[in-house]
Amino acid sequence: MAAHNDLGMLGEEKSVEYLQSQGYVIKQRNWRFGRYEIDIVAETADYLVIVEVKARKDGAFSSPTDRIDKVKIRNLVYAANAYIRRFNVTKPTRFDVISMTLDSSGNTVSFQHLEDAFLPFVNM
Repeated sequence: MAAHNDLGMLGEEKSVEYLQSQGYVIKQRNWRFGRYEIDIVAETADYLVIVEVKARKDGAFSSPTDRIDKVKIRNLVYAANAYIRRFNVTKPTRFDVISMTLDSSGNTVSFQHLEDAFLPFVNM
């Protein structure tokens, strides 16, 4: 497996552990709808939470969140809509981003959980 895939899987695992420690219930990991994917689908008492995880190696030139652009948001919204319809979700939906930087040993250097990180675009 490519190193970036290993880093992504480690980032998702750390994110799941964090979310569970905060009381989130993890519903799905790497949920796919066609070519669209949601890293983590979680729930709180009040929300369905769609979580995008971005992990980078320490020393990378860009922030992990720099790669969340309009296309990525659109794809997450499409996947979230499919998930909501398939599982008849009635809770409000929130889009969160977990951003982290890891050192070469896989230790967390920085970690940030952005709740309500973005709103879906009206015209996609």
